[in-house]
Amino acid sequence: MTAVFAALAVVAAVLARYAGAIVPFSIVPFSLLPFVVLLSGGLLGARRGALSIVVYIMLGLIGVPVFASPPFGGPSYVLQPTFGFLPGFAGSAYVIGILLKNRERSGFLRYFLSMIAGIAVYYIVGLPYLYAIMTFYLGKTVSAAQVLAIGFTPFIALDLAKAVVAAILARAVYRRLEAYGMGGNSVS
Repeated sequence: MTAVFAALAVVAAVLARYAGAIVPFSIVPFSLLPFVVLLSGGLLGARRGALSIVVYIMLGLIGVPVFASPPFGGPSYVLQPTFGFLPGFAGSAYVIGILLKNRERSGFLRYFLSMIAGIAVYYIVGLPYLYAIMTFYLGKTVSAAQVLAIGFTPFIALDLAKAVVAAILARAVYRRLEAYGMGGNSVS
């Protein structure tokens, strides 16, 4: 299942490349990668969920063109302003898995709040990285408000919608597995 979610992350990132063609007048690029991250933590648990995202990141860093924006892969991708969100995604999946560890009687609210915590993690990691690369590597003077306008404001509403859907889906899948005696702390 870890490999399946790593593959889903690749598909989500590649689809994001073409989101402009699908929704040509959209200012905010649509990406399902945060959705995959939320589901990986919610369904696989902390370690396996985070590992699936780490596998995705490592594939990209060794040169496989799996990332959403140019150069699409390779070690130089760490110098992209948005790279910080990728380790944030791994941390997000881990936090969600930890918060949902004992979820036998968890309702939608617990799932949703876990997803919100996961979203907070990738913004907490990704936004300072965005600022650091833009300021120190690219030499652009940006304020905290500009960083929020670039990396947070256009995306938060869609991320919250993804959190709702991920919470509903993860809870439903877990309950279904539990009904068949395959529950536990993560999908096996």
